[in-house]
Amino acid sequence: MIGLTAYVEMVRHGAWEEPCAFVPQSYVEAVAQAGGCPVLLPPWRSGVATALATVDGLVLTGGPDVGPGLYGSVPHNETDEPRQQRDAWELALCRAALAADQPLLAVCRGLQLLNVSLGGTLHQHLPEVVGHDAHRAVLGQPSPNRVVLEPSSTVGSVLGGEAEGRCHHHQAVDRLGDRLQAVGFAEDGTVEAVEVHGAGFAVGVQWHPEEDRGDLRLFNAFVEAARGYAKRRGARPSVGPTGAARSILPKE
Repeated sequence: MIGLTAYVEMVRHGAWEEPCAFVPQSYVEAVAQAGGCPVLLPPWRSGVATALATVDGLVLTGGPDVGPGLYGSVPHNETDEPRQQRDAWELALCRAALAADQPLLAVCRGLQLLNVSLGGTLHQHLPEVVGHDAHRAVLGQPSPNRVVLEPSSTVGSVLGGEAEGRCHHHQAVDRLGDRLQAVGFAEDGTVEAVEVHGAGFAVGVQWHPEEDRGDLRLFNAFVEAARGYAKRRGARPSVGPTGAARSILPKE
């Protein structure tokens, strides 16, 4: 069971335009093709423990910029309007998953949020740092980006010494958060992959592996880690009528 953090945005469908919780279908298909069961996790006021008790792995999906107030910065004029509810929900999920050593895959915005959750900061508008906008060259389309990986890292052991990432971002890691290691870099030095030191599987990538249907090795490795986590923790808690998680393990 793989949790996918969901967008909450205004969506037009049929005759309706209203706030909707959704994720791009590419995430759903990537998880399913890797052997997992995708479960949407939209922002929920107090459901972190219940949500993580329901799933065996967590994907922090892409989306709008992380609110700069969370890392003590003033918003840049190119920074998106903060989605405060989503930021708070995903930060809580991320920290709880790390505390439980639950497998975590953080994609694009997800990597940025993972970094912020551990005390790191972000470049709010990368073109001002690297002098170009090649990381999101075409609006709405990921751009190919060569990423050099540390071969001994978790990502490197799965993908080898380099990957062609499909990128669409204008923000990136500035100061690394505690326990984070940078293990992948673009040719201009931008951090493109990170891992949490000492974790079983806690990986962040700045590119979009869910968009590459021909290469799901990273999702395969993540779902396999989630399968191992499920076996180690035994029977999954069920959820009672009040929404609180309760164990279904037999009493000794």
